[in-house]
Amino acid sequence: MSTLTVGERAIALDKDGFLVDLQDWSHEAAEALAAREAITLTADHWEILELLRQFYQEYQLSPATRPLIKYTALKLGADKGNSPHLNRLFNGTPAKLAAKLAGLPKPTNCI
Repeated sequence: MSTLTVGERAIALDKDGFLVDLQDWSHEAAEALAAREAITLTADHWEILELLRQFYQEYQLSPATRPLIKYTALKLGADKGNSPHLNRLFNGTPAKLAAKLAGLPKPTNCI
């Protein structure tokens, strides 16, 4: 298990770099997690991260790629709810990486 330092806090991460305690998530934690992935979060990233957190509140699970794309298209339109857009934002692994940055559990079907 490793830790992520956010301000004065050390936040526990699992072996895959996901938050151990979902309550530890904050915008600062997301920024720190993104920095570990060499990503600078933009408004487009935040839009997806907030959407993912909304999905998790509704369904109590992190979506795999197809449900993520469908949900994004439903909520934000087809121009944002598509594979090329999400892959570009999240380095080709949108479901897994976006869930990590949103402070959610790893989607069950992600390796």
